[in-house]
Amino acid sequence: MTEVLPVEENREDRVASILQGFQVNWMNLRDADTGKILWQNSEDMSNPDIEHEARVPKRILKCRVVSREMNFSSIESMDRFRLEQKVLFKGRCLEEWFFEFGFVIRNSTNTWQSVIESAPESQMMPANVLNGNVVIETKFFDG
Repeated sequence: MTEVLPVEENREDRVASILQGFQVNWMNLRDADTGKILWQNSEDMSNPDIEHEARVPKRILKCRVVSREMNFSSIESMDRFRLEQKVLFKGRCLEEWFFEFGFVIRNSTNTWQSVIESAPESQMMPANVLNGNVVIETKFFDG
């Protein structure tokens, strides 16, 4: 006789399996107009139990458009891989960004490029005000 697991238990197992088999291999931010890399990191930033710190140069605030490249590996397939980011200033949400990669093939390594357009200069805060006061909360999802 086949035992049928409750849907919630299956879902929790799937989430654990995806998380265990997911890794960010490297990431960079570049000026999309010039292609110049402004920041890069090859540390795995996919562990949700650790707060990861990135020191991004203030000249990124002068860029009209920033390109983010993220290289990741996944043991599990995902139907609709996406990420959501919140830009928090002193705990208050200033911006939210939503990006979708789509289908991820199991046992694959992928490079994902996203483009982020800056706010108009009149809406930008000075770098010295932002320094040390900004947290970018990133969440990965399948579905």
